Amino acid sequence: MSTSLLVQQCRAQNPRAQTALYSQYCDGMFVVASRYLKDTAEAEDAMQVAFIKAFKKIEQFKGDVSFGAWLKRIVINTCLDALKKKKLHFEEITEQTPGVEQQEDESWSVDNHITKQIIEQAIEKLPPNYKSVVQLFLLEGYDHQEIAQVLDITQSASRTKLHRGKIQLQQHLKKLDYGKRY
Repeated sequence: MSTSLLVQQCRAQNPRAQTALYSQYCDGMFVVASRYLKDTAEAEDAMQVAFIKAFKKIEQFKGDVSFGAWLKRIVINTCLDALKKKKLHFEEITEQTPGVEQQEDESWSVDNHITKQIIEQAIEKLPPNYKSVVQLFLLEGYDHQEIAQVLDITQSASRTKLHRGKIQLQQHLKKLDYGKRY
């Protein structure tokens, strides 16, 4: 059955359609949740909460993006909410903060042999206030406006945290002999 038909049936609160949609997306959404919440039980809980939110708000799904992309955003936001509840505070950085670089360093790249898994492991070692921005930007493809909205920070703070997070990521990868500067 097609996803659009399942979504229509979910709007009518059809439990079989909800189960089918859940089965179709649960593995992928668990992977997304696991990127943010390292504890398996917490990732499962966040994923379940995200599905409940999605089914309750299915009327808000307009179809301008794929259902999977819409659901993924809900999962990510649910995971970020869980992290915030764990008292992970994101330090607000403004243009007035001394030493803040506002330009992104586009000259940095990584060795062609690096895998996504190595990058994800390196991102895990970042401080929490940089880690979320780097994950959202590099792994999820969010832009600074979306990151600012999701994390409730300014776009400037998003750029700064990304810049600083990339520097730390680069330093870690250099230790592994993967990062290069051109």
